[in-house]
Amino acid sequence: MDIRILKDPRELGQAAGKEAAKLINEAINEKGFANIILATGTSQFETINQLIKEQVDWSKVTMFHLDEYINLPISHPASFRKYLKERFLAHVPSLKAAYLIDGESDSGEVRKELNDLIRQHPIDVALVGIGENGHLAFNDPPADFDTEEPYLEVILDKQCRMQQLGEGWFNSLDEVPSKAISMSVRQICKSKHIICSVPDARKAQAVKDSVEQNVSNAYPASILQKHASCLLYLDEAAASLLK
Repeated sequence: MDIRILKDPRELGQAAGKEAAKLINEAINEKGFANIILATGTSQFETINQLIKEQVDWSKVTMFHLDEYINLPISHPASFRKYLKERFLAHVPSLKAAYLIDGESDSGEVRKELNDLIRQHPIDVALVGIGENGHLAFNDPPADFDTEEPYLEVILDKQCRMQQLGEGWFNSLDEVPSKAISMSVRQICKSKHIICSVPDARKAQAVKDSVEQNVSNAYPASILQKHASCLLYLDEAAASLLK
């Protein structure tokens, strides 16, 4: 794990977005195409904003989606499909393919289709974040570190749902869905490179646990310590509790 600490979310996003573009371009130069994973949420605003400004031949890039709520309409402000369409796909119209998670259709069928697809597309670069409860994607503690299934149906714990409420995506806790489709921990870790962007003081304890605790499913993002090429981008606030 290579930890890089920037001043604020904007500088963090600029650095992470530039690095992501560099790694994507390396994959394209090496084999003619690249497969990527994109995360969503407020932690990814600046990283994605920088990424779409970079020089990348998007016609050679296939994108997979990290997680999505079950039974949340795409018209809802919290929809991650809506987020990716507006913040990424609208700016890179030449993208080779984008596989979004349809949380409004049958979960089993959606996961089967995505599982088949991602097994055919080894991931070159994954952009992820860390939740306030230490989750990686929607793999809340205690996360399943063993399953080989690429996409899972998961139950969201209260702290995870409180984070979504606190970030302003919902008007009440009752509105926050309790289920989601999430990429599994093992599938994320199969990515050749992982860029993890984590700004904000409210993530400081989760960052400290992910970096300084022993690898444990009680701290899902701690698994990133074992990855061969993980770049953890923090701002000063998120890094404030590190030794």
